[in-house]
Amino acid sequence: MNPEVLLSRIRVVLCRPSHPGNIGAAARAMKTMGLSRLYLVAPKQFPDPEADTRATGAVDLLQEAKITATLNEALAGTVFVVALSARQRDLGPALGAPRETVARLLAEAAQGEVALVFGNETMGLSNDEIQHCHAAVTIPTNPDFSSLNLGSAVQVLCYECRMAAFAEKPPVVVPGVTPFVSLPASHDEVEGLYGHLESVMTATGFYNPEQPGRLMPKLRRLFGRVRLEKDEINILRGVLASTQVKTGFGRKD
Repeated sequence: MNPEVLLSRIRVVLCRPSHPGNIGAAARAMKTMGLSRLYLVAPKQFPDPEADTRATGAVDLLQEAKITATLNEALAGTVFVVALSARQRDLGPALGAPRETVARLLAEAAQGEVALVFGNETMGLSNDEIQHCHAAVTIPTNPDFSSLNLGSAVQVLCYECRMAAFAEKPPVVVPGVTPFVSLPASHDEVEGLYGHLESVMTATGFYNPEQPGRLMPKLRRLFGRVRLEKDEINILRGVLASTQVKTGFGRKD
């Protein structure tokens, strides 16, 4: 299935968020990874100017956010739900690692809508909320300093969602930057380079065709290590065309 379609089926659900700035940070984290469906369960303060400020370009997600009174309402219509939890609960699903659990989430997204559920900044998810989820995940932070704010937690899991949706190879596009890679050179263009190189080396005295040795095979091996591009061929032949200084036949014993 199209990766963008999979990502569009993921709801990010924030349960009882207490700080509007964290809602904005979560929206920004979502948008950078291609997720867009934000659900807020009983937010303490929303909408709020601080949420808009922290969203930094993702205000559209805040404007389209769905606000519900309960987690059940936010999960209506979903086929698979993953909760973020810092600890294992006596009741509820076992904790899994982000990569493996998100892979399950994306597999279920092929069948319908899914959700990632995050708890309150201070208390996390309640035991009752955890029991509404099919799986749970924990982010393996430094045990000596495990504090992770809500926006950062959303960023980590949204990143894993994007990587899983694109099979570890999401497209990388930098706006306004000219692509560095040109088309690959054809066989004829590469052979033309070798002919030009041999001609220039002969004319300058660096290469003696009567005693060729292994020079040309070694040069072929050197350039053969990379897939030469058309632009690279043009650059190298431009350098060769400007070479006029005679150096004599290579090394003299």
